[in-house]
Amino acid sequence: MEVRDGETVKTQVEQASSRILEMMEIKGKVTDVGAVTVRCAEYDSDEEVYRVRHPWSVYQVPVSDMENAMDRLRSGLPKEGWEIVKDGVDGSPAKSPQIVAESKGQEYAVDVRLLDERKYSDDPSLIEVTVQSACYRVN
Repeated sequence: MEVRDGETVKTQVEQASSRILEMMEIKGKVTDVGAVTVRCAEYDSDEEVYRVRHPWSVYQVPVSDMENAMDRLRSGLPKEGWEIVKDGVDGSPAKSPQIVAESKGQEYAVDVRLLDERKYSDDPSLIEVTVQSACYRVN
């Protein structure tokens, strides 16, 4: 497992998130609490093994614009060095459209879901994005 500087990883994850938002070419409100460092659950709790997660959403946009943004990701991610490893629906009852991609070196992954308010009773439509790093040891 790679030894990396946590602040560098956090910066790179946030840069990847920004680039994904640019690829989507969508105008709406964006939630952004910033990237957070979390322990990798698959490793012993005594080990100093972490990953950086950056969850955010785009909302207050017509669903048709969100669908177009997902299409732009389908074509744009591979051009930017990402491999789409899943393009279908998630496991929710609404079967929301989902794209999962990994960066070429697999240092990063992105999970994008379109949550359509027509399939949910109370929640507004949004595109939910989570960019995360691979697990790493701190230096």
